[in-house]
Amino acid sequence: MNTVLRLATAACLAVSGYLHAQLYVGGYRVIPVIGPSFLVQASAAFAVAVLVALGGPFLLRLAAAALAAGALAGFVLSRTTGLFGFSEQGFQPAPEALLSVLAEAAVLVLVAVTLYRVRRGTRTVRA
Repeated sequence: MNTVLRLATAACLAVSGYLHAQLYVGGYRVIPVIGPSFLVQASAAFAVAVLVALGGPFLLRLAAAALAAGALAGFVLSRTTGLFGFSEQGFQPAPEALLSVLAEAAVLVLVAVTLYRVRRGTRTVRA
C-alpha cells in the first residue's frame, strides 16, 4: 500500500508540474513574477515527483505537500486579493486551473493518508 500511495503522490505532483509548465509556455511566461514562479513550481514539482517515485525519504513527501499547498495558496490569492498585481476569475484558464487544483488537493490528501499510516504504525501498545 505504501508503494501505491508513493506513486500516486508522485503522479499527482507531476500532473501539477505539467499543468504549470503548460501554462508557462502558453503565455504566463510574460507575466512578471508570476511567469517565473510557474516555471519554478513546474521544475520543483517534476524533480520532487521523480524523487518520491524512486522511493526517497518521507521528507520528500512533505516537500510534495508543501509544493502543492503553495500552489493552492497562490491560486486562492490570485482569485481573491491578487498576487503580485495578478488576478484571475473562477477556474480560468480552463481546464488547467481545475485540473491543477484537483491534482494539488490529491497530493495533500495522499500525503495526509501516508502520514496517518506512519503515525499509526509507530504507536506502541501499553499494557
